[in-house]
Amino acid sequence: MRSLVFNTLFWGLSGVFALTCYVAAWLPRRGPLMAVIIAYGKTTRLCMRWVAGIPVEVRGQPPRGEPVIIAAKHQAYADGPLMMALAGDLNFVIGNGIEKFPLVNRIVKRAGATMVDAQGHTRAQGALQESIGRITDDHRPVLIYPEGGMAAVGVTRRYRKGVYVLYAELGRSVVPVATNLGLRWPEEEWEKYPGPAVIEFLEPIPPGLPREIFMQRLQTAIETRSRELEAEGRS
Repeated sequence: MRSLVFNTLFWGLSGVFALTCYVAAWLPRRGPLMAVIIAYGKTTRLCMRWVAGIPVEVRGQPPRGEPVIIAAKHQAYADGPLMMALAGDLNFVIGNGIEKFPLVNRIVKRAGATMVDAQGHTRAQGALQESIGRITDDHRPVLIYPEGGMAAVGVTRRYRKGVYVLYAELGRSVVPVATNLGLRWPEEEWEKYPGPAVIEFLEPIPPGLPREIFMQRLQTAIETRSRELEAEGRS
């Protein structure tokens, strides 16, 4: 029953916020749109705690207003909204799978985000390259999911090169983010499972590393800590 109430509330609110964001996306300034998106993230977190029984603990320091790249583990639909609630106004790279939701194209474009091919085809890198000039002059954090989509608990998907393209071209530090949220909000599942969840911001990776070293260091940091958080959550 709790899952039914939460899902009905969450998707209902998502629809209301989507409509509000769509209206805000036509305003001359981007600020109101981002304020609505951030409010959506905070509302999601409140609903998770008080309706689904999933309090979200934040460990480490979310980068707010810092020109860094946030490379995060992606296990649940809540990941994006929660990150906006924690890091505030940020840029983001998003897979085109989200196009199945109405009104999103206009919202994503107005927010200044980059939509890429979620399957990692060549045009995905092209879209990313086209946006780098704009991102260079944008001092907000940039959020990217290195695996290109959601992964089930305990699963490591292939880390795509897009995160390295951003890292190398922008010359920014990368903040890895681990999570165990998938234990409470499993990928694509209707059922939600009460209990604490953790989002942890890890030690930044400095700019300038060669590709192989950077990719290995990033994946090891995120996956090792995510497995530890999953074990913690199960206990």
